[in-house]
Amino acid sequence: MDIAAKRILITGGTSGLGLAMARALVGVGCQVAITGRYLESVVQVANSLGEGAIGVAMDVRDEVSITAGLELINSEFGSIDMLVNNAGLGMVSVNPKFMSNPEPFYRVSKDGFEGVFDTKVLGTFLVSKAVVPQMLNGSGGRVVIISMNTQTMERKGFIPYGPSGAAVEAMGRVMAADLAGSGVTVNLLLPGGASATSMIPPDVPDAIRSQLLSPEVMADPIVFLASYEASDLHDQRIVATSFEEWLTNFRKSRDQQNL
Repeated sequence: MDIAAKRILITGGTSGLGLAMARALVGVGCQVAITGRYLESVVQVANSLGEGAIGVAMDVRDEVSITAGLELINSEFGSIDMLVNNAGLGMVSVNPKFMSNPEPFYRVSKDGFEGVFDTKVLGTFLVSKAVVPQMLNGSGGRVVIISMNTQTMERKGFIPYGPSGAAVEAMGRVMAADLAGSGVTVNLLLPGGASATSMIPPDVPDAIRSQLLSPEVMADPIVFLASYEASDLHDQRIVATSFEEWLTNFRKSRDQQNL
């Protein structure tokens, strides 16, 4: 697949979905910057990805940290073609036994709520707010927001994780409306189910663990979103587990419009 967006920033790229997407994009020749809060960790992971990847210490909740990180990325890449808003904290950070013993919202601490919401929602807003003006002043760009299933947004015992997903979906739709016709596209991407990442407690029964999605499910969709074929794709919600079906329908619709 021919790649158009070759300079890519992935927030929260040291593990799980972020790392899987970074690996796929480096594999097709992209320059990829991954972020994490701890410099040593993020540099180590970037080095493991090989040439074309850099690790940048960035706290997506902090504008000063974001500015410093973007200055480093711009000095390495020149500019950013695609931003992938992936950084987030899972329910395990609030309730380590959330799968076996979900707790009601009124037992969630303020600090726990803020940790999840600020990383996912505020982080997506602040990084997009910093990157998109650069895209608008240049030759355009692409924004991808990593979301979750609607069922997860509404699941018992999933405050604040579920609502954080609902919030970034709503924000993504508003961002898409704001940027329509601007040369900057916005799309949503989600795995399509629980995936085998550090957000899953280590004591999950084998029967459940065997049903978890591999993070690599995100590889083909994110490569597509960086391709020339997706240049005009805007305000779409792509579910990775049904990506092949979605892509077939997308191509059929495009071909019919071109008749």
